[in-house]
Amino acid sequence: MDKERTRRFAELVYRDMAGAMAIGMGYLGLRTGLFEALADGRPSTAASLAERTGLVLRYVEEWCAGMAAAGWLDHDPAAGTFRLPEEHAFLLASKGTDHFMGGLFLAGPSLLALAPRVARAFQEGGGVPPEAFDADWIEAVDLMNGGAYRERLSSYWLARLPATKARLEAGGRALDLGCGVGEAAMALARAFPKAEILGVDPDGRAIERARRAAEEAGLFNLCFLEGTVDDLPEDPGFDLVLLLDCLHDMVAPEAALRAVRRRLAPEGVLFVMEPRAGDRIADNAHPLGVVYYGFSLFHCATQSLARGGPGLGTCLGPARTEALLREAGFATVEELPIKSFTNRFHAARP
Repeated sequence: MDKERTRRFAELVYRDMAGAMAIGMGYLGLRTGLFEALADGRPSTAASLAERTGLVLRYVEEWCAGMAAAGWLDHDPAAGTFRLPEEHAFLLASKGTDHFMGGLFLAGPSLLALAPRVARAFQEGGGVPPEAFDADWIEAVDLMNGGAYRERLSSYWLARLPATKARLEAGGRALDLGCGVGEAAMALARAFPKAEILGVDPDGRAIERARRAAEEAGLFNLCFLEGTVDDLPEDPGFDLVLLLDCLHDMVAPEAALRAVRRRLAPEGVLFVMEPRAGDRIADNAHPLGVVYYGFSLFHCATQSLARGGPGLGTCLGPARTEALLREAGFATVEELPIKSFTNRFHAARP
């Protein structure tokens, strides 16, 4: 046995455990407002931070020390102060933007809490059904994707589909299938006030949140439906159908895609966003790939398998994505040249 290799692997395990603990501390920083309190970049002692936030000093002391040890906060030992650098605040104290990373801090604890149930599924089959995921997971998905939908969907992503964008500007119809809490559908409603926008999702909790948000935003060209694509009439057709980060979650993906194709207008387009995973394991041998495999085991694959689905998983990859679209009868499938560190985009036409 190579003892040096054993030592290096032990260091790797400790590093990964440290990452899990850092995400847990990130959860605390998000939920308690500590990141926001440090967003101005000024050095602060744990005592002054606790006083400013109204939090218990002993917990703030330990949190500051842990975040400094993880490299998330700068620490000045002589002054006894902690500081959130501007470059870190850009990612940690920027809720609502397309670069905020706080959704990951909610996702980690939420998903790992289900580890015992996933372990049972390894032995017994099935999986963890959608209703088992808590409110933190619903919020996490919104925080991970919502900013991008608000800031990029209509202005950047759909710019690659100019004819479709023109039809929506003139008063077309768009469907956000698997809409979650409705951020993408609301982004479309704001950008295309003459268009008719529909959001559909089987999760009643998410739909309830989406309806409240749309009402508060005063968006009246938009409605939300709890259900699936099969609950929609085939006519009139949609000029645009969005499948954002949900094709790999589906129980019957090919059947759903065929149903979508039947509900497209003659010049309609299906716009698919999937995680930027590669087709081979070697393509995903990096931190984001590990995150995606974890999301797959603890959410995407298991909730599909729980309902008798194929459990395609988060790392579906572009080749399988394109194959699914073609098998469902789409004649034209193209990967769109949209820059994104985390996602790939395809357009499919009947």
